Amino acid sequence: MRLVAGVDSSTQSVKLVVCDAETGEVVRTSRAPHPDGTEVSAQAWLDAYRTATADPALLDGVEAIAVAGQQHGMVTLDEDGELVRDALLWNDNRSGTDAVDLIDELGGAQAWAEATGSVPVASMTVAKVRWLARNEPDNAARTRSVLLPHDWLTWQLGDRSFAPVTDRGDASGTLYFDATSNEYRQDLVRLALGRELELPRVAAPDEVVGETSWGAVIAPGTGDNMAAALGLGLRPGEAVVSLGTSGTAYVRSDRQTHEVTGTVSGFADASGAFLPLVCTLNGARNLVATAELLGVDLAEFDKLAQSAPPGSEGVSYLPYLEGERTPPLPDATGQLLGLTLKNLTPANLARATVEGVLWSLAYGVEVLRREAGEIGRITLTGGAAQSAAVRAIAPAVFGLPIAFTEPFESVAVGAARQAAWALTGELPEWKVPVLGQHEPDENEVKAAGTLGERYLDLLHRNFPQTAG
Repeated sequence: MRLVAGVDSSTQSVKLVVCDAETGEVVRTSRAPHPDGTEVSAQAWLDAYRTATADPALLDGVEAIAVAGQQHGMVTLDEDGELVRDALLWNDNRSGTDAVDLIDELGGAQAWAEATGSVPVASMTVAKVRWLARNEPDNAARTRSVLLPHDWLTWQLGDRSFAPVTDRGDASGTLYFDATSNEYRQDLVRLALGRELELPRVAAPDEVVGETSWGAVIAPGTGDNMAAALGLGLRPGEAVVSLGTSGTAYVRSDRQTHEVTGTVSGFADASGAFLPLVCTLNGARNLVATAELLGVDLAEFDKLAQSAPPGSEGVSYLPYLEGERTPPLPDATGQLLGLTLKNLTPANLARATVEGVLWSLAYGVEVLRREAGEIGRITLTGGAAQSAAVRAIAPAVFGLPIAFTEPFESVAVGAARQAAWALTGELPEWKVPVLGQHEPDENEVKAAGTLGERYLDLLHRNFPQTAG
């Protein structure tokens, strides 16, 4: 058995899996927490990785490793390669105004969509670079390079023995990289910062970029969504909907999208193709917040949600408790609408929360369908996808066949699959742990249509800027 390792350096923790390079079977795992907050020292990620790998037996025999990291985070380095300031993470919304300014300065959303496939929002690295220039000019002046979280950790695993590298998947989320031409847009860096930066080399997806201290080869790594697509074996005509801290929906495409409203990000994937993606900031924490409001645990919350009828008897929940990225509403707050004396019940409130969170992703799936082609099936994954209520309600929100995965670390497994590719020269076929599939019946398809129309109307009426 040849062994490979995949690292998922996420918002909340580092997770590591060791897999059989041929079959993908997970033979060892480990994890360690990351600090809370939206502004974190990159050193904390390395410290957590060292904690997770403190047992030398964990990586015994591992011949290749790759890192998948949370997208968009801004890691600033000085001329000596040392950290200038704590990293701003993807879910740090302080750069919302900067994103709006950048859109205007380039000539509008269409210009950005044509240049990079995406339109800036607060999450994107380019907006964070502008925030740095505007708010911390001294730190901006010291910054010679900006890396993404996975770039920085990959560099550390090689003991900084090679120049920093990235991959086109994660680079496409900076919004100063054109994934169609595979070139950086230093003109967009200048627009954000006032000058150019030294940026990491973009490696090929199966390239060996260096070696660890114990002699394992290092693959280039990628962003977390790109790695999850590898771990899930995403194929054309399918969409992945992942529900965790955030929510994402994405498809594999042979061409880059250039959607002008900012709903779809025209990312590259980790295989040489493209990964049009919708991301919402509001995922599982909405479910937890409503459960706490109702004074129940998550198991009882699931039961309450499943006991209410589709549509929650008219109760609607716009889940923007943390602002929102898609649609770009960084200053929005959540809204509970349609309440009457008859329908204000714990069951309806629980179900409306699930419906609202899932609908925000279904809204994105519809735009993905328009931009990237027909979608015939959804794979539902992520921590919150293990909720019985989410699984039961999803068919009446999406109205499409849905496959449910078993709980597994798709991001870390995807990184391990990339490591196996770099090690052997061939991308292996690994089995995806599907728990079950559901074909929606006529009533669920009808319910999905009705719910979609209601929520779209509420979105446009309560946030008129989304109606254009």
